[in-house]
Amino acid sequence: MKTLKNFLLAATVVSIFACSSDDDNRTIDPGNGGGNGITGTELTGELTTDGTLEASKEYTLTGSFTVKSGTTLTIEPGTVIKAKSGRTDVFLAVERGAKLIAKGTAANPIKFTSDAASPKAGDWGGIVLAGKARSNKGTDVQSEVAGVLYGGTEDGDSSGELSYIIAEYTGAKINGEQEFNGISFFGVGSGTVVNNIVVSNGNDDGIEFFGGSVNVTNVYCANIADDMFDWTGGYTGTVTNAFGVRNDGFDAATDDPRGIEGDSNSSDPTAAPISTPTLKNVTILNLNPDVSLKAGAEIRRGTEAVITNILFAAYGNASFGNRIDTKDDKGNGILTISSASSQGNVGDDKVGGEITGSVTEITDGITVSADNTVETKAGVGADLSAFDWANQSFVVTMLN
Repeated sequence: MKTLKNFLLAATVVSIFACSSDDDNRTIDPGNGGGNGITGTELTGELTTDGTLEASKEYTLTGSFTVKSGTTLTIEPGTVIKAKSGRTDVFLAVERGAKLIAKGTAANPIKFTSDAASPKAGDWGGIVLAGKARSNKGTDVQSEVAGVLYGGTEDGDSSGELSYIIAEYTGAKINGEQEFNGISFFGVGSGTVVNNIVVSNGNDDGIEFFGGSVNVTNVYCANIADDMFDWTGGYTGTVTNAFGVRNDGFDAATDDPRGIEGDSNSSDPTAAPISTPTLKNVTILNLNPDVSLKAGAEIRRGTEAVITNILFAAYGNASFGNRIDTKDDKGNGILTISSASSQGNVGDDKVGGEITGSVTEITDGITVSADNTVETKAGVGADLSAFDWANQSFVVTMLN
């Protein structure tokens, strides 16, 4: 059995508005500029020469902090960055042509968090990376947040490395059309190394890919108000070992929270490159009886996705509206699925585009024991033990 102990988070309840998942280009004020970005332990403005954040110091992100093209920001293992809460212009952005080298370890992860005494989802923006890989929105596209350009023709482009990263309390809301995700990958190429990522208590999506070809291994999204895993704009990468969960007590939600939301292009679902991602070893789990996931996986607007070994699970009285949804008025999606299982009240499939493959109903994919342990059946869905390093604190609400 693969085990993640002490699992249900006693989350702070917050209320938010629905956000748009359309992939239209938008312009915002990128925030403070000037300077070299690092002043003592304060991070704000633009980094124009290579810089390093040291584990021996605790940094405060007080505004927009942008790593400019041609510049590298290195973050040492164990570094903690606290973001000033309550503002929409507090974020880390890495421009196209710049690099972020943030290589934590299991023993010493790198943490981005809120500086609030009582932190909550949406306290600050999030992490934004831009690259030179292809997007079906063009080659010089402005990101919907952070005001950086992305896109190009270099699918093997590198934006650096992110390993053993925790990003929490992200998702600041700018307006009804613009919200930060935990980590946003805009046209990021496959030369970028991304593994062992945790996003928790997010006010919008956990991670989202806007085109690009970056591959991600071991990604855990806990307590996400909107979509746990999201892509659009021609994303063609591979996501391996992904675990998404909404815990009992985390009630922050948009109108349509989902486990997976996959788009290609809402204006032209035939625009090239089409989103053709591959997902392997995935668990989408709802433990909250008060907030239903709209869908376990919504594949739409031209996306052609392949998913292998996925578990859709709703524990106790929790539920999904639909298990899989490939029907959309802006273009259907196509899904090829194999080694798929479902457990609990996860709804029916809503078929628009073709779904190839079947889902087997099981009863032992997820079990919760009296000693506050959540277990998954070996070989079914994500391997939860890959996230033991994150040391999350959870409280289980047992069923009577």
